Amino acid sequence: MLHKLVLATRNKGKLVEFHRILDALAPGEINLVGVDEFPDLVDVEETGSTFEENALLKARYTAIATGLPAISDDSGLCVDFLNGDPGIYSARWAGIHGNDQANLEKLLGQLQDVSDEKRTAHFTCAAALAMPDGRTQVEEAHFHGHILHSPIGFEGFGYDPIFQPLGMSISSAQMSPQEKDAISHRGKALRAIAPHVIQMLRSLG
Repeated sequence: MLHKLVLATRNKGKLVEFHRILDALAPGEINLVGVDEFPDLVDVEETGSTFEENALLKARYTAIATGLPAISDDSGLCVDFLNGDPGIYSARWAGIHGNDQANLEKLLGQLQDVSDEKRTAHFTCAAALAMPDGRTQVEEAHFHGHILHSPIGFEGFGYDPIFQPLGMSISSAQMSPQEKDAISHRGKALRAIAPHVIQMLRSLG
């Protein structure tokens, strides 16, 4: 049976990534749609102080507003030299939500004179599932590496062009989607939450 699941985002890159990962885990079982299919939905203000809180805010609102199971994530880049920033503010670090180029430029400017050994960082992803009946599940995962001095590569989105995963010689934006899914914060968080997604969707009959 094909179950409809709403991904609480307008980010097309995330929709493609979530669909690819979930379909590999449960082929043909999940019809993943974005919130653009529901024009009356407003964007949820991310008022949480953690990735988990923000992911749950978005998933719960979407599940209640649509009457359908909803999944959301809150993810971001945490740079050690910046005491964990931009963190939950990653998507709007330069002041405008979703302006990847401006965010990259601001971050690189903040690290302009910082040496390689002090450019350590990690991505965090909290994936949250919310059911219309109030059930929820959250899983969190990390992706470690360091910040490059300039963008390299054209795959992925967000901070991928300036993030070099631990133990690799290429940026996240030079990895194939499958390579990235295998080790990324989002891939790991989705694989952790997928069994709960499948179990809860199947419980609906």
